[in-house]
Amino acid sequence: MFKFNAKRICWIAMLAALSFLLNMVQIRLPANLRVTFDSLPIVVGALLFGPVEATLAALIGEFFTQLLSEYGLTATTMLWLIPPALRGLTIGLVAWGLRGTGRPLDTRIPLCYGVCLLAGILTTAANTAVIWLDSVINHYYTFAFVFGSALIRFATGMLTAVAITTVAIPLVAKLRQQKRLVG
Repeated sequence: MFKFNAKRICWIAMLAALSFLLNMVQIRLPANLRVTFDSLPIVVGALLFGPVEATLAALIGEFFTQLLSEYGLTATTMLWLIPPALRGLTIGLVAWGLRGTGRPLDTRIPLCYGVCLLAGILTTAANTAVIWLDSVINHYYTFAFVFGSALIRFATGMLTAVAITTVAIPLVAKLRQQKRLVG
C-alpha cells in the first residue's frame, strides 16, 4: 500500500527531476522523432515502488518537460502527461502485483522485458493519439503524417524500451541491495 512519507515524496521528486533532465539529452530523428532515456527513472520507480510513485514521477517530470521546453503551457499540455504516466502505471501495476510472491518483476527477466515492451507499445500508442488530438486541436500535422510515421514511432519506442529495461534491471538490483535507501 502507498504511504505518503517524506522518504517517498523525496523519491518521487528525485525520479521526476531525473526524468526531466534525461529528457534534455535526446537524439532527434527525422519525422519529429526523438530518442531519450527519460523513461529510465519511471521504470526504476515502477520496479522499486509500484504504480503510484512511478505515475506521480512521470506526471511531474513530463509536466516540467512540457512547461520548460519549447512547448510551454498550452491547451494540450495535460494530454502530453498521459503517455509517460501510462508507462509508470503499467509496469508499476505488474511489479506491485508480483510483490507478494517473493520474486519481484525485475528478477523475472523475460517477464520484465515483456512488461516493459508492452508499456512501451502502450506509451507509443498513447503518444500517437495525443499527437493526433494535438494536431486536430491546433490545426497542424495531417492525418497521413501522424499515422504514416506511426510504424517508425513504434519501432523506436520498442528499441528504447529494450534499452531502458537492459539498464533498469541491474540498476534496480543495486538499489535493492541498499535496503536503507529504498526500503
